[in-house]
Amino acid sequence: MCRLIFCLLIACTFCTALPAQIKLTLKFNNRTDQTTVWGVTVTVNGKLIAAADSTGRIQLTLPRGNSSFSFSAVGYERAVLFLPIKKDTLINVSLIAISKAMDEVVVVATTRNNQSIENAPIKVEVLGREEMNEENGIRPANIASILGDVSGVQIQQTSATSGNSNVRIQGLDGRYTQILRDGMPLYDGFSSGFGILTIPPLDLQQIELVKGSASTLYGGGAIGGLVNMISKRPTAAQEGIITLNQTTLKETDANAYLSKRYKGFGYTLFGGYIHQAPVDVNQDGFSDVPKLNSYNIHPRLFFYPKNTTIILGYNGNVNNTKGGDIQVLKGSPDRVHQYFEQNNTTRHTGELVVEHHFNSGKSLYFKNTVSDYSNHFTDAQLTYKGNQLSYYSELSTLIPYNSKNSFVGGVNLTGDQFKATHQNQFIPIASLNNQTIGAFAQNTWAIKDLATLELGLRDDYHKKYGNFFLPRLAFFNRFNEHWATRLGVGWGYKVPNPFTPWYIDYTPDKIADLPADITPEKSVGYNAEVNYKLDWEGGNSLFINQAVFLTQIKDPIYGTINPDGILLYQNGNKKVLSRGFDTYIKARLDEWELYAGYTYTVVTRNYLSQNQFMPLTPRNRASFVLARDFEKAGLMTGLEGSYNGSQKRLDGSGTPGYMFMAAVIQKHLGDHMIVVLNCENLLNYKQSNVEDLYTGSVTDPQFKPLWAPIDGRAVNLSLRFKL
Repeated sequence: MCRLIFCLLIACTFCTALPAQIKLTLKFNNRTDQTTVWGVTVTVNGKLIAAADSTGRIQLTLPRGNSSFSFSAVGYERAVLFLPIKKDTLINVSLIAISKAMDEVVVVATTRNNQSIENAPIKVEVLGREEMNEENGIRPANIASILGDVSGVQIQQTSATSGNSNVRIQGLDGRYTQILRDGMPLYDGFSSGFGILTIPPLDLQQIELVKGSASTLYGGGAIGGLVNMISKRPTAAQEGIITLNQTTLKETDANAYLSKRYKGFGYTLFGGYIHQAPVDVNQDGFSDVPKLNSYNIHPRLFFYPKNTTIILGYNGNVNNTKGGDIQVLKGSPDRVHQYFEQNNTTRHTGELVVEHHFNSGKSLYFKNTVSDYSNHFTDAQLTYKGNQLSYYSELSTLIPYNSKNSFVGGVNLTGDQFKATHQNQFIPIASLNNQTIGAFAQNTWAIKDLATLELGLRDDYHKKYGNFFLPRLAFFNRFNEHWATRLGVGWGYKVPNPFTPWYIDYTPDKIADLPADITPEKSVGYNAEVNYKLDWEGGNSLFINQAVFLTQIKDPIYGTINPDGILLYQNGNKKVLSRGFDTYIKARLDEWELYAGYTYTVVTRNYLSQNQFMPLTPRNRASFVLARDFEKAGLMTGLEGSYNGSQKRLDGSGTPGYMFMAAVIQKHLGDHMIVVLNCENLLNYKQSNVEDLYTGSVTDPQFKPLWAPIDGRAVNLSLRFKL
């Protein structure tokens, strides 16, 4: 009996010593409309715990007593609470949505580690939802204009007849810019030639840009930089938008977007149509704006089992473009008027994405996409048909630890299979296959709350060109609330591809097979920058960024034409060097917003004995955007401009510098309608003001590379209906 009493006393003493465990349930909602907020990251007493599930809830088991909580979510202000935990309870937490200041949001898509953009070691510039909404009224057909407003980014039209363009960052060719859609690379090789920039802004949540080497997480192609286009996701509030647009250059656009998220299911649906009639702006007999009919549909289904998001999507795009002799385009060719260039392209893409968030705060991601791209090219002399099947699969994880540190790792498989379905004797390539298996890891360390160090490692194995090891090191330090600095270095590579032409003008007759001894291009890029930030009362702010950059490309691939007209590819025995500095200012004062940037770029091709400059690359480029929002009147006005300094033509002669200006006025008509009046190229500057756009005869014209706009002044009126 004494033994039993003694055991009971010991048990009671032990139980009393244990802290009482309390079950705490947190439910998150939007303070404005009370809609559910999911994926909220929860930190308790400085330790990262977990993320809220698809219902906006999270259940915690905590000891009795006082605890401090921190909550963060993409698009919402960070919230902090100090709570006494006494009994099992449910607490509703209201979060405040960030309306304008994109520098305050957390971007996961490019950095993958839930870091604030402002404090991330790698610089990510974001064109957010507000910018996408504005661009939808200004240029609803594509995103080329808004990308060109960013300092250090040049949108270069590569063909006078097809209207195709590419994205050049820090003065390097467009082939060194990696284009992603929702973190997945599909725009390379044969499928990179057309339609990259035809994605309408209404279908995008935001665009994320990285200038300089960014190869660790997404592969070696991001030598000059990276552009990641992020699709919209549904919210609890029903969203419905229709945009209608008409321009003085005979372009008609109609786009529609619908989305809705329910408890366990959601959807988004985008559909768009573009019709462009051919226009001969300079009256030289050839189209400066090609004939175009484009169709785009993008439905996505979202499923939300516990702590998981599953996305099934399809994207279909058809582009039929025809440019050339206006008489031919009108259906009246003869023995003299014969020239035309026609591209009929189709792209079908399917995607499967699975995102799972564990209660411990860890996350697991699976991405898979397959894209089928076809191009039927025809001109007066040849016909060429080709098809490329591209695929990408990735399994990755995010593991936060020690509150502010994190690890990202994964493996991926990417590749493409090209086949010529109608081969021409001038184009010798019948088939081509590429496949790369890669593994990557990235660790981020916080150092005393002021500095962050990030080390990334990637190892790729290409089935033909072998192994590539790509380290990257980035460092960020915030000296105080105003001053900060970044330093970084990263390695990259680009495997040879005959469909990445060395010519400025892209046409299939400028394609040659690759020699057996050609080797991949390899790069190393350096960047350093200093930031200054100032915020004061009334929501006013000033941000200044001063960056310097240097990129070296070893074994650069270039082409030469023999006297018999045969194009040959080869590796240069000396490097390509791109260096310079980039300065931009963002300011908000009362109702005014200003963005101004200046980029100084020098690119040299040291493998050449003469004319080592990079053609059509302005050494001096400046841009600005000035806007005022009259909220009470429901009115917004804006003025933007860019100056492109002198550029070198292929023969070494210089072009004049020129100024490009645009103006916009936007008016809210009630709660459901917005009307936008926009004028592009106010000064009506055209390349044809300086020189003819082609040499040779009307029957066989040779078009010159483009260094300035050719379509002249254009006015568009758009109507946006919110359903």
